[in-house]
Amino acid sequence: MILRLILGSLRARALTVGMTVLSIALSVALFLGVEKVRTGARASFADTISNTDLIVGARSGSVQLLLYSVFRIGNATNNVTWDSYQDIAARPEVDWIVPISLGDSHKQFRVMGTTAEFFDRYKYRAGRGLEFKDGAGLNDLYDTVIGADVATTLGYAVGDPIVVAHGLASFTSHDDQPFRVTGILAKTGTPVDRTVIVSLQAIEAIHVDWQSGAKTSTQTTPVEVIRDMDLRPTAITSALIGVKSRLQVFRLQRWINEYKQEPIMAVLPGVALQELWQIVGVAETALIGVSGMVVFTALIGMMAMIFSSLNERRREMAIWRAMGARPATILGLLVFEAALMAAIGAVLGIVLLYIGLMIAQPLIDQAFGLWLPIEAPSLGELKVLGAVIGAATLVSLLPALRAYRLSLADGMMVRI
Repeated sequence: MILRLILGSLRARALTVGMTVLSIALSVALFLGVEKVRTGARASFADTISNTDLIVGARSGSVQLLLYSVFRIGNATNNVTWDSYQDIAARPEVDWIVPISLGDSHKQFRVMGTTAEFFDRYKYRAGRGLEFKDGAGLNDLYDTVIGADVATTLGYAVGDPIVVAHGLASFTSHDDQPFRVTGILAKTGTPVDRTVIVSLQAIEAIHVDWQSGAKTSTQTTPVEVIRDMDLRPTAITSALIGVKSRLQVFRLQRWINEYKQEPIMAVLPGVALQELWQIVGVAETALIGVSGMVVFTALIGMMAMIFSSLNERRREMAIWRAMGARPATILGLLVFEAALMAAIGAVLGIVLLYIGLMIAQPLIDQAFGLWLPIEAPSLGELKVLGAVIGAATLVSLLPALRAYRLSLADGMMVRI
């Protein structure tokens, strides 16, 4: 009986109630959507590199080593000599090792020298490997493979020439030794998308006539002569390592960190990623705060709607009193109305969220490499819904108390 009266009252104010429910639904969808994006971004951030046990580079900070070797941000304090690299590669714990050489650029994108094994060993998103959207890998000295963002931004296709610039912000280029695009990688949502990949030998080749960051002479060594040279590198920037057994990771890390020949270090990618996330994770707190304020605003709007309707509903409350309802009952009915509107809005918000996820998931993955999983509502999300309903109940108490006093006064008023 009481529920039927409440539903009838809500139907009588269908427009204002519907707008209130919609505002709550949109705010809940936004809040949970931000949470999905936050957790998805955090997972994608952590999955930038996977199945790699150690990253080796010159001794510096673990975050700095991670930034320049994986995210292509910043520069190394020093290089690792090729002899040290071979000593590490010869360790019995090492299953595979992939060298990385950085320093040059192509327009706004970093150039990375490595071996063909990089395309097999680099994993992201819990073991997912690199795939070619077009073309193939490195077969010739002047072949290059480019990431998806490089191809899209610069409009490159397989077969196009590329000239590498010396350094990151240099006006000097290695135009005497142009490269040719032989492969374009599929979108990954990792720094690989923004990387121009060449061989280690190619890095040495374009620097044959260079020393200490400058050309040694005005003469240029012919490409035919360079091809016959010993292009084994003298140093690399860093290296990715996979070990034969996870139990050997810390032993190998300790051996590298205590290496006597030169100051180098090894870091665990997961630990370095957590340190980096602590630095950049302030943004997620801000996102949660903004979306929380949206929900709070929607609840305040609901309270304002209830307040504005009180004078119009004095006749309705008088009828309830005539039917035997006490002022406390009217207070409870208004609070229950608010909780019901919040519950409907919360459920509708969940529905809108998952409809939006089904539509946007492949588009976001393709555009940004950000994977937003479509899963059943988690315990945390259900707690959010409960908190919204509880908050709606609390904010409705103020107008409900006013309705309590109005109904009490109307009940004692003597009309002639």
